[in-house]
Amino acid sequence: MTRLLLIEDDAATAGEIVADFTAKGFAIEHASDGACGLAAATAQHWDVLVVDRMLPSMDGLSIIRALRERGVGTPALILTALGAIDDRIHGLRSGGDDYLVKPFALGELGARLEALLRRPADSLSPRLRVGPLELDLIARTARRGTRTLDLLGREFQLLEFMMRREGQVVTRKMLLEGVWNYHFDLKSNLVDVHMGRLRRKLDEPGTASLITNIRGIGFILNAPA
Repeated sequence: MTRLLLIEDDAATAGEIVADFTAKGFAIEHASDGACGLAAATAQHWDVLVVDRMLPSMDGLSIIRALRERGVGTPALILTALGAIDDRIHGLRSGGDDYLVKPFALGELGARLEALLRRPADSLSPRLRVGPLELDLIARTARRGTRTLDLLGREFQLLEFMMRREGQVVTRKMLLEGVWNYHFDLKSNLVDVHMGRLRRKLDEPGTASLITNIRGIGFILNAPA
């Protein structure tokens, strides 16, 4: 049974979502303010989160940022009345995986959550290794050789995506869709900003660069020879 945490302060909206997804067979829990939502999100495992942007006590983007900083990679869809492209970009940069503007159809919300839940698990091997890099997908830790990497949630997701495609050129479009679940060109440097931060954490002075920028195309991760 799919476990969904809804963090939404509008009682009418929350009631409709709870009723619809309960009927669809989801196990759903509802929190009506930000602080309670963050506590619920970290107290147990969830398959997907639906988070309103404007909440009492703690806004939705702060909740998602806090979760990503703690290494919680649970897919999160942001609900908001703010539909401008800059608002969407800000939401995605905060660690959200998708963005739905109010008012919305429950059918569209369901389709978007299905897309988030369809992300390939690749059998979820507990560890990934590429050369000196190692990711522990259960403990959510990353190492290069003997050095522990202090990665934020989105950086961890980026590195996992690249390691699963070792030696392949990965385009910015692939990263937007595979890591952010965003299916149109944002016309922004979102990917490059996050990739730059990741590469700085991976490569110390004097060490071989593991991720190479392929100008005009994307990136490739190779283990050093």
